[in-house]
Amino acid sequence: MFQNLRVSNSSKFQVSEFILMGFPGIHSWQHWLSLPLALLYLLALSANILILTIINKEAALHQPMYHFLGILAVVDMGLATTIMPKILAILWFNAKTISLPECFAQMYAIHCFVAMESGIFVCMAIDRYVAICLPLRYPSIITESFVIKANVLMALRNSVTTIPIPVFAAQRKYCSRNQIEHCLCSNLGVTSLSCDDDRTVKSIYQLLLAWTLMGGDLGLIILSYALILRSVLKLNSVEAAFKALSTCTSHLILIFFFYTVIIVISITHSATMTVPLVPVLLNVLHNVIPPALNPMVYALKNKELRQGLYKVLRLEFKDN
Repeated sequence: MFQNLRVSNSSKFQVSEFILMGFPGIHSWQHWLSLPLALLYLLALSANILILTIINKEAALHQPMYHFLGILAVVDMGLATTIMPKILAILWFNAKTISLPECFAQMYAIHCFVAMESGIFVCMAIDRYVAICLPLRYPSIITESFVIKANVLMALRNSVTTIPIPVFAAQRKYCSRNQIEHCLCSNLGVTSLSCDDDRTVKSIYQLLLAWTLMGGDLGLIILSYALILRSVLKLNSVEAAFKALSTCTSHLILIFFFYTVIIVISITHSATMTVPLVPVLLNVLHNVIPPALNPMVYALKNKELRQGLYKVLRLEFKDN
């Protein structure tokens, strides 16, 4: 798709490649960041592979909630792998150039994976709502068929709705500047090099997409947990209420971190930053910390996953 875009718009492109400069303001010593970033990437891959292994081996974890967690692990690995190899190549080998089709493909993959992660959080919130508010109907509502349909729907939604972002970027004219003060092909970083005069329609679509996808997902999550809280407050037993809410804590931690960072990144990109390093660093960390953080939070907060981890590592399970 991106190769065809390049051919059909070859008369518009006056640069053949972009140059990813890395972290703005610290080019002389940015290579030192490669070690923590590489460790985070390895942690993300190993932790998520371990989660998938545990879910696959433990029959007790063959439940809808853990199926969603497994899909989240795959999405997390995809998101981290979309950006980290190129970032490490920039920091280690000074491989800063990236072709236009590769750049637009990376832009598409980033938006698609981030939107997919947001969609999975919605599915997990719905799962918790049904489990707590409609426990007797849970087996008949949250079935294996529901999980498959929900994941297919989210995959189709995110893969289709994010296509116009790289398409619009590819249709713009890039006259002379080709240095991007970033480690990855962010939409704002790339389109800021455009010499087009009219950007209104494309900017409006991108704004509507962000509000519709992320805002809609966040709204559904807030609604689900508001209903959960209302249901829990009706319980007579404090112990039962605490037990019900404890099944949601790991999910809430991840949701809070995910959407908070997205909001902060949006604000820092929109505002005039005296330190341009901040939004770039936040953008990179947002794409690599959640993939490393998600499996650890679930493993620490979920007894069944801890038990599965001990079995995989051939340790005796001693949790209460």
